[in-house]
Amino acid sequence: MNNQAVNPFLPSWEFIPDGEPYVFGDRVYIYGSHDQFNGYVFCMNDYVCWSAPADNLADWRYEGVIWKKTDEPLNADGHMCLYAPDVTRGSDGRYYLYYVMDKLNIVSVAVCDTPAGKYQFLGYVKYQCGTRLGERAGDEPQFDPGVLTEGNKTYLYTGFCGHGDKSRSGAWGMVLDTDMCTIIEEPVLVVPGNCYGAGTDFEGHEYFEAASIRKHGDTYYFVYSATPMHILCYATSKHPLKDFKYGGVLVSNCDIGIDTYKPADKPMNFAHANNHGSIIEINGQWYVFYHRHTNGTWFSRQACMERITMAPDGSFAQVEMTSLGASATPLPGLGEYPTYIACNLFTTNDAAELPKISQDGKNGDEEVGFVTNLKDGAGVGFKYFACEGITRVAVKTRAYNRGTLEVRTAWDGPALGCIPIVSANIWTEFAADITIPDGVHALYFVYKGTGAVMFGAFALERG
Repeated sequence: MNNQAVNPFLPSWEFIPDGEPYVFGDRVYIYGSHDQFNGYVFCMNDYVCWSAPADNLADWRYEGVIWKKTDEPLNADGHMCLYAPDVTRGSDGRYYLYYVMDKLNIVSVAVCDTPAGKYQFLGYVKYQCGTRLGERAGDEPQFDPGVLTEGNKTYLYTGFCGHGDKSRSGAWGMVLDTDMCTIIEEPVLVVPGNCYGAGTDFEGHEYFEAASIRKHGDTYYFVYSATPMHILCYATSKHPLKDFKYGGVLVSNCDIGIDTYKPADKPMNFAHANNHGSIIEINGQWYVFYHRHTNGTWFSRQACMERITMAPDGSFAQVEMTSLGASATPLPGLGEYPTYIACNLFTTNDAAELPKISQDGKNGDEEVGFVTNLKDGAGVGFKYFACEGITRVAVKTRAYNRGTLEVRTAWDGPALGCIPIVSANIWTEFAADITIPDGVHALYFVYKGTGAVMFGAFALERG
């Protein structure tokens, strides 16, 4: 695992959802909101930044706190949370952070001379008359700002459309002046919300939240979370504020829509929760950044990424969740892996309860994550491994239980072998002689037995 790219790509004790990746100089920076382990609402922590060399996306470095929720002038007592932000480099070379507090309907702006330094409050996005965006008659509440700067113009996109809420129209776009705060081109609707998509090519994939904007060549890519919430979609246009056409699904954080290894409508992770992220090209390779849910709740989300391919016509196809992160090749089929890199948490029967990824300690403790609540009929999947000569599989578990872990290469396939596990109050290793065919495989562990197992690690061994 040393310097090996995996998902989630940050440490297992870090919870950065809503990821917006950017290349500044020779490093990739990830900006997002900041959940807590075992949090009870979204985005309870301050904004932090992580970065990695553009040529080594396995080597992420903590850059520290870049903005505290109490830095917002209207939140000195800290009673509000920082929702999903975005960052752009202005025409003056400085970096501008756009964000919305959870109980305000306006967009705040902070600025810094470096990508990951301490930002300073600049002001609020406002009309030329001085009225703040979100407070003029007819304005919709602001949410999830996305920004893109081209020359002396910065394009700002915002919006949230709850299910069945006809007061919310969709995603809005506008143009800011070089002061990065003043609107010089009025807001216009760019993608319809869920109540207004009928008859358009967005029908069924209307805008929900999570506005993010990118440009490649002469094409603008508007990435957003659609009505089903768990998916990230995209739309394209040759103009930043009009004529967007629906492009397709980029990723689902429960793999709904993927039918290559399961029925398309079967969720293979915590389902029906939100998603947020974007796309980026790094050294000629495209990636989609998104988040997964942990601890069995909506409020402890972690940053993930997948390699994606741009077709000659500029389109992208939906990719499946994997354990690979930025890795261009399968994980080595040898040695020990922590189970927090699971990409599939699933059940093999309707009565089984879904497992979850958790950790010991409290929020902020640098404890390695693991799978827990693994009950009879539930399974955990990892993708992908280059296996050669594997004849033995070991696992580390702890629990009050008695049963077996079946090892499979397909979630619903035959067991290659079973590892007996019994009650243990500390992490205890159990192993069995199991031959895994040579080749590239997914690995699945399905529990059969009593109790609820905590599953910490597994190891692939050669004879």
